[in-house]
Parts: sequence; C-alpha cells; structure tokens
Amino acid sequence: MKDLECLSASQAVKALSRREIKATDLLLSCLDRIGQRESLVKAFGKENSLVRAKTLDKGALRGILHGLPIGVKDLFDTFDLPTSYGSAAYANHYPSTDAVSVALLRQAGGIILGKTVSTEFASFKSGPTTNPHNLLHTPGGSSSGSAAAVADYMVSLATGSQTAGSIIRPASFCGVIGYKPSFGKISTGGVKRKV
Repeated sequence: MKDLECLSASQAVKALSRREIKATDLLLSCLDRIGQRESLVKAFGKENSLVRAKTLDKGALRGILHGLPIGVKDLFDTFDLPTSYGSAAYANHYPSTDAVSVALLRQAGGIILGKTVSTEFASFKSGPTTNPHNLLHTPGGSSSGSAAAVADYMVSLATGSQTAGSIIRPASFCGVIGYKPSFGKISTGGVKRKV
C-alpha cells in the first residue's frame, strides 16, 4: 500500500489488525507528511514514536487502535511529552501522568505521535496553526492543530476538547469529522480547563 498517511483511522486500524501494513511504515508515512507540511500548516510538533511502533510490529495485537499514530491536543496531559496547554507559562511542563483518555488510547495500542496545537488554555488566544486547505484562512479553534493535522493527512486520528465549539468548529473549517461525545462518556481527568 502506498500513501499510508491518507488512510482514514478505520481503514488504518483494519489494515494494521490484519497485518497488511506495519505500524512502523504508517508512522513513518505520517512523519514524512509532517516533515513536508508542518512548516506551512503548523499543526503540531512531532515526537519520536518509532520505538513504540517497532515494539508493536514485533508483538501481538495490543488493542483496537494497535499501531495507529494519534495526535493529542496540547490540553491533554502526557507523561512523556511536554504539555503547555497552549501557553508560554507552561513551556517545558511535563505532567507526571497521562490524562485518562490518553492512557486509554495507549492501552488500546495507539501511538502518541505528538502534541497538536491548542489555543491558549482552549480559550481565545490562537496558536500558529493555519487551515491546510488555504494557508491564509483560520483552522478554527480551540482544537485547531488536531483538525488541521487530520485534514492534512499528518495523522488520521487526533484528540480535541470542546467547551463551546472547540471540536466541531475546527473540524468543519478543515473539512474533517469532529466527534464530541456526551458529557460523562470519556473522563476529562488530566485535561486542563480554563484558568
């Protein structure tokens, strides 16, 4: 298969579970796409996830998201990546644990590829992210980096948070599907709220 980064999340999960593609190849495809487009789209900062991909390729299937690269909004705590909540006040902040939702993504076999840009504290001060379809347009906020990363085939799945329209607006602006589950369905433990 070529253009692995263009697979939807469901297509990628199916191909990974059938061992038709390797987690390493999918991750490298996503990293290559990020390398080509990140300077323009500014959706997120990539992190080295190859060790996890290689481990998943060698072992048994680890869950429904086995080997799927995932972008995590910078509002969600990650123990191994800096979490700044979109604010310079938290530059180089490393939480001691993952947000509950991030831990569940890892448990399901997902590979946290990196943190996607968020507006500051998911509020009004926007980040540098542009709309991948027209770099002069806004991607919407506050989950701007997540929507732009999915729309630009950097990852096929990314997290977001919604206080008002923070998932559905950027998804709409960038032409991707944004899903906001009902309150209480997914724990918000470890997700920064407005300060």
